[in-house]
Amino acid sequence: MPHLKSKQNLENGTRPILFISLENSKLTEKHQIDIPGDRVSQLEDSMKVIVSVNPKAGARSSRAIVESLRCQLNDSGYSVDILSDIQEVQSKVIEYKATGDLRAVVAAGGDGTASLIVEKTPPGTPIAILPQGTENLLAKYLGIPADPDFLCELIQQGTVIDLDAGKADDRLFLLMLGCGFDAEVVRRLDENRTGHIHHLSYAKPIFDSIMSYQYPDIQIECSDEKGHENSLNAKWAFIVNLPRYAAGLKIAPSANGTDEMLDLCAFREGSFLSGLTYLTGILFGKHENWEDCLVKKSRQFVLKSNDRVPYQLDGDPGGFLPVTIEVLPKRFRVFVSRAHLKQTASVAYSELN
Repeated sequence: MPHLKSKQNLENGTRPILFISLENSKLTEKHQIDIPGDRVSQLEDSMKVIVSVNPKAGARSSRAIVESLRCQLNDSGYSVDILSDIQEVQSKVIEYKATGDLRAVVAAGGDGTASLIVEKTPPGTPIAILPQGTENLLAKYLGIPADPDFLCELIQQGTVIDLDAGKADDRLFLLMLGCGFDAEVVRRLDENRTGHIHHLSYAKPIFDSIMSYQYPDIQIECSDEKGHENSLNAKWAFIVNLPRYAAGLKIAPSANGTDEMLDLCAFREGSFLSGLTYLTGILFGKHENWEDCLVKKSRQFVLKSNDRVPYQLDGDPGGFLPVTIEVLPKRFRVFVSRAHLKQTASVAYSELN
């Protein structure tokens, strides 16, 4: 059973202060997260838009929504290329960036689509999210609906924010890396996938993982913010860049995509019952106070195991341990609405008025 005794003298006894996240305009008592002024910018006028389509994303075809977006952008004077091959997207991005004509690359799909486009395009490429996947966690974090009218206006406004990304060996992730039970579910789902997925698609992989997953040890190595080396052991591990997980769970609520750090949240006990207990703690925002919960910030983590332990990246299979994870500061540039920033971020945007 998990040990649920609260930690004493959290954060060296410092008092909690106000936190404002991009996804929630309500103030909550967490550590303050300010967005540096140089992270937000206004794009110069340019008229080429690339729409990268993943036909496998989501439970329904996104063709009609993408076509609606094309019409909206054409009516606004933009030239639009709709592409499904990532190599073609790469070539067009290089061509349009060289001439100064690139306005946006639209990621029409799920979180995996957005991660792939960021990975395959140069830093500073302006990415617009058109959510068409099952979860669309990045879009939810940024407050972006699956609405062509909204996205067209967003592209016209041209306000972008530079966010950090994570790198797991040679692959990027934008939201988080999960290691252990959740990654086993993702692995099983992908292994047996035959078409579009929806929330019910997870039922069998979850059940099979409950019945067979053995919760092997995960060894975690990292340096904390003060440069102290840490060697930890856990059964579940999450390395978080942006504080968004499936079903709105706040596994690492203080994670911040502009602090040039990644957040570890790990749990020591391994069983399905322990998992339910930890889930309850997450739902009520209490888990970080428990002795069973390991919380660290670092620029780099190394995860190892003597067993075959899977990990997942933004909901897609990543492989098996070992893996080295590092933060890539300001790695991706994404469109965000001025109204959303003004409502939810602790930074002044007077220059955007």
